[in-house]
Amino acid sequence: MDYLIRHALPQDLEEAGRITVDAFVGDGFTDPAGSYVDLLRDAGRRSREAELLVAVDAADERVLGCVTFAVGGTEWADIATPREGEIRMLATAAASRGRGVGEALVRASVTRSRELGLAGMAFSTRPEMTTAHRVYERVGFRRTPDRDWAPFPGMDLMVYTMAF
Repeated sequence: MDYLIRHALPQDLEEAGRITVDAFVGDGFTDPAGSYVDLLRDAGRRSREAELLVAVDAADERVLGCVTFAVGGTEWADIATPREGEIRMLATAAASRGRGVGEALVRASVTRSRELGLAGMAFSTRPEMTTAHRVYERVGFRRTPDRDWAPFPGMDLMVYTMAF
């Protein structure tokens, strides 16, 4: 593996925010004029209020991808219970896709949940994010349709879970 997974450092935040916006907006999952873009861009806030994990190139520490990790019941957790971890805003730079970066970030989040003694993980995803769904399933997550939800009309989200 030619990259490392670690907690974001101050010098990572601007690039992590850019990568997240590029992935969500550039791949057509988020309206570029919507307010969610500001949240995607604000990696500093995510790093302060939750945990922001980054994948960085082992040679030059260039950010290749990131994910926000939160414990259920906290501000950054949408669907996880207090005994579960949750991932949000998983994003990989376009040039880094196909290298296992996204999967490594998901696996690091599972490890973090276990380190915290949580009972499992739960998170939401858009139905059209099929590439990410394959990653989640490869890692061992399962669809949990009885927990699907909609934060507002027209934004239907699927839930994946894993019990430890």
